[in-house]
Amino acid sequence: MKLDKKVLGNKREDYLSWDEFFMGVSKLASCRSKDPNTQVGACIVGEDNRILSIGYNGTPNGFSDNKFPWNRDGSTIETKYAYVCHAELNAILNYRGSRKDLIGSKIYVDLFPCNECAKAIIQSGIKEVIYLSDKYKDTDGNLSSKLMFDTCSVKYRQLKKEYFNDIEISLIPEENLNN
Repeated sequence: MKLDKKVLGNKREDYLSWDEFFMGVSKLASCRSKDPNTQVGACIVGEDNRILSIGYNGTPNGFSDNKFPWNRDGSTIETKYAYVCHAELNAILNYRGSRKDLIGSKIYVDLFPCNECAKAIIQSGIKEVIYLSDKYKDTDGNLSSKLMFDTCSVKYRQLKKEYFNDIEISLIPEENLNN
């Protein structure tokens, strides 16, 4: 039997692409960050387009984010930089499966990875980085990340604004929208 449009019906045309979906998950994860200046989320996706892990920038497990500074300026011990785990590292560390499952995967992240996260991405076997912002593109850390990725054959690409639609998510159940 040959299926025609009458049998198949018309599917929606305005659904999210995989890139939009996974970057949306990354952006949603970033909303968990308590950093007052920079919220970053990461989503690791397997070769079969299944989410393997998610992370956001925050303090290590068991370390109260109420008991340390969120400052950007001051000595190292007086700033957030000594205490915060970046989203990419958290996503890698949050993964509970076999490490071999990360090999060949992709990571979606709001902000291009720093050199420390680049090392973790390479070591974990992730083979592609998809990012939104390259805010620090001229810094030594960013340039060293790109050099490491290029040398280790990790692809990276920026998703451009014109590629995306705005996505609005309501957590109010549909039946309560008009109440």
